[in-house]
Amino acid sequence: MSLFNGLEIEKIVADGDLDGLIAASILKSYFSEAETIFAHAAEIRNGNLDTVIDRKTAICDLPFHPNCGLYLDHHSTNKPTEIELKKFTTQGGNCEWYPVDSAARVAFDLCSKEIDLSHLENFMEMVDKLDSGKISLSEFNSDNPILWLSKTINLEDLDYVYTLLEWFSSGRDVNEILNEKEVIRRINLKKDEQSNLKKIILDNGEVIDRIAIVKMQDTGFRTNGYLVTSTFGVQCDACIIIHGYSDGEIGNHSRHPLSASFYCNSFLHFNNGVFDLTKLAQAFDDNGGGHPNACGCRIMPLSEGKLVKRKLNEFDIENNIKEWLKIWATRKKD
Repeated sequence: MSLFNGLEIEKIVADGDLDGLIAASILKSYFSEAETIFAHAAEIRNGNLDTVIDRKTAICDLPFHPNCGLYLDHHSTNKPTEIELKKFTTQGGNCEWYPVDSAARVAFDLCSKEIDLSHLENFMEMVDKLDSGKISLSEFNSDNPILWLSKTINLEDLDYVYTLLEWFSSGRDVNEILNEKEVIRRINLKKDEQSNLKKIILDNGEVIDRIAIVKMQDTGFRTNGYLVTSTFGVQCDACIIIHGYSDGEIGNHSRHPLSASFYCNSFLHFNNGVFDLTKLAQAFDDNGGGHPNACGCRIMPLSEGKLVKRKLNEFDIENNIKEWLKIWATRKKD
């Protein structure tokens, strides 16, 4: 039997980060004629891509969609239920969900059985580490070009992302890609930006009950848990980052809706940290999810701790944080 049961794939829908890009690149190496569409998790859950996804669509590193033909992922909150999986496979769908460190690893392990992916073999270790929160503080503070490459990938710079897709899927040597002028230029920009971001994090952040809370909404800046937790160090076991725009909307890659990202301080705590952060991400937002140590959701309208049907107001960020802190406080403490 051929790989993926001989499915014919015409579209690949993937997450817009390094893991999603490499997973998509590997699938595109196998399904060479397929069109690739990059999206965020909330766009799948919100139905934005319902008219795009069909049985000739592969989805990787994103939430499950029952209308696709191939589903490939590793996130715990994205795993189809037994009922969903049975219906999906009965109707001809192929599910490749495995509890490994990255969606790219799922794609690599499967596709390398039939195509030559040796150019990615050494590269995969850092992709796994970055997506699973397993890089060390010294690695994060290093000049590792793969780590810096990951910071340059942004769906607001879509032409660049598609260029990377073409290079990786064509089998180009990774070192050649990392030494491309456009990659080096963006890495240097990110290095210049990082020192400024640390100041913004300190100016807009505080630690409450050992969780760092950084409010970056409406600033135009985004950051990740590695930079926040490395900035606050041993003061925090995890962090909450508020980002996006008050007038943002799902699907607008230039103006994301008000959202929160939750990250374990992986420099202090390996594996899933001291608390399953998906309990925060899924407390109020049906579109929320991810890993126990790295996940996210939208800011939702709350009143007295309850979800209400209305537009967001100026108090909702604080309302959400207040409730997340209550949930966080239920963790086991040493």
